[in-house]
Amino acid sequence: MLNTGHLHPAVKAAVAAQLEKFSHTCFQVTQYESYIRLAERLNRLAPGPTPKKTIFLSTGAEAVENAVKIARAHTKRGAVISFAGGFHGRTMLTMGLTGKVAPYKLGFGAMPADIFHVPFPADYLGVSPASSLEALETLFRADVEPARVAAIIIEPVQGEGGFYQAPVEFLRGLRRLCTEHGIVMIVDEVQTGFARTGRLFAIEHAGIEPDLITVAKSLAGGFPLSGVIGKAEIMDAPAPGGLGGTFAGSPISCAAALAVLDVIERENLCARANAIGALLKQRLNGLRGRHGLGCIGDVRGLGAMVALELVKNGDARQPDPDLCKALVQRAAADGLLILSCGTRLNVIRFLVPLTASDALIGEGLDILERSLLEVAGTAKAAKRA
Repeated sequence: MLNTGHLHPAVKAAVAAQLEKFSHTCFQVTQYESYIRLAERLNRLAPGPTPKKTIFLSTGAEAVENAVKIARAHTKRGAVISFAGGFHGRTMLTMGLTGKVAPYKLGFGAMPADIFHVPFPADYLGVSPASSLEALETLFRADVEPARVAAIIIEPVQGEGGFYQAPVEFLRGLRRLCTEHGIVMIVDEVQTGFARTGRLFAIEHAGIEPDLITVAKSLAGGFPLSGVIGKAEIMDAPAPGGLGGTFAGSPISCAAALAVLDVIERENLCARANAIGALLKQRLNGLRGRHGLGCIGDVRGLGAMVALELVKNGDARQPDPDLCKALVQRAAADGLLILSCGTRLNVIRFLVPLTASDALIGEGLDILERSLLEVAGTAKAAKRA
């Protein structure tokens, strides 16, 4: 999740310099330059011509919670719509927004009210953009009228949900729908942001301007920092004192984030993300072709945000979560850490640091290939037995 890698020298230097000044002061009490410089920079970089403002927080969940607060203050409405398979955090509100029960909602009781979910468009799972938009219209007719909806929140590429990319035509249709009904469009870029998909923000691929963008994870190169970037008119809606936090926008994290943005520009990490994505997809598709592995159902990705979906007999309708779990464990035993995801627990997601060399990536893919051949062969043997 660290797009600029672990302990990038530029990030280390920026943090060390900040530590010689001061480690903390609450921004709402005493302002400091790094927070302001970072906010101004993100305001310029965020997509769309509308003037922007930014608030910084500490975690991705905090960013989402505050985005919903801002949307509600702006619209004077309460309902929020999110998507099945989406992940937005583990706090009570963000857990409610998250469209995945296990493990995020199990045993935690009633979810917050006035949250609604609709299907996320994923062609591989048989959900078209048109059917997802129709589900929204059905929701408006059956459960909640548009005039009561404050916001719709979506990940341009689902993270925990399985790395499914929202089609461009769907995102543009969603933008039109939000504009028509006065609904705030929140784009959750916590996982997709900061060059991961080949653009600074993944929503840039769709060529639209969201109302609010939530950011975190790779923003500060491993230091805790999140934010909400949004249209100034909407960001100004909450009353003074309604947003903030003691450690929100840590000066150390802001200094790190400024260095991260420098690295992304100087090392051309957007282009590097596209190169890494091409390498990953070539190797993974080649693996399927060379060994005739029917367990590889799909290889997909936007930039370096790449996924491998494991199924039985090449059938998208038959996910293979057991094989996925076995692959994660086998690869770890061989020295490769990989993460699974997906509502069906059958997807391997790749989040390679964009600063990694081709040689290092190749070494990891070699381990992955050996591990997959081993566990796939074991599964076949067990089935025959």
